[in-house]
Amino acid sequence: MQTEPGGAALPQETVDALQQALSAEHAAVWVYGLVSAFLPDSYDKAVDKGMSAHRDRRDATERLLAAAAVTPITPEPAYTTPKPVTDKESAVAVLVVAEDDATVAWRAVLDRADDPGVRQAALDSLTEAAVRGTHWRQDAGTEPAAVPMPGQPQA
Repeated sequence: MQTEPGGAALPQETVDALQQALSAEHAAVWVYGLVSAFLPDSYDKAVDKGMSAHRDRRDATERLLAAAAVTPITPEPAYTTPKPVTDKESAVAVLVVAEDDATVAWRAVLDRADDPGVRQAALDSLTEAAVRGTHWRQDAGTEPAAVPMPGQPQA
């Protein structure tokens, strides 16, 4: 169990899930930076909005971990994409993967946290990533664009 200096504690399973979610946020920020080189200028607003949302979530998660006297994990220098990003289609596809990865990570936090504030942050994060993922799947022409149970394995 990790204890905050003021006495509040987070169970280790919550800390581990938060660290994994932080890792997903680091990766998403990196992916949004990568795809900006492959998307037309008309995508700038959506890319900036997505990157900003992941940066904000990353920063909030780092603060939450630090308040619990836990050292937040640091980002990797680079991340491996499932397929090479070479054009608009592959850029949008990797954005979908980044958002799906975030929903899985935040669902795990939701499943492993008892603290109401941590659970609310996880739910908000999962919801926001699911909505962004739906928008990117719509852009790609993927049907269905909305995932029935975000963060859960799809059959």
